[in-house]
Amino acid sequence: MASIEALGWASSAIIVVTIAAQVHKQWHDDTSRGVSAWLFVGQAAASIGFLVYSVARGNWIFAVTNGLLLAAAIVGLGILLRHRRRARRRGGAAQGGGAG
Repeated sequence: MASIEALGWASSAIIVVTIAAQVHKQWHDDTSRGVSAWLFVGQAAASIGFLVYSVARGNWIFAVTNGLLLAAAIVGLGILLRHRRRARRRGGAAQGGGAG
């Protein structure tokens, strides 16, 4: 059973690191071009559902994983919204528009 637990935790680490690396890239590259807000909204909704389910079932591997994926979705959405807000301000200033 310990090897199954280890496999679960290793798989959890892989998916969390993968998603975190993508969110970090989005932040580091200072762009969210081509990224849909629905990606993060859907990820957050699924993570909340799986988190509640995992806690109810007592599955701590999935509870921790989905808690971390929920945090990544929130951060990713925040970065996306920040990039969009900044792009609107730049577009308004470039067109001679008012405050954005």
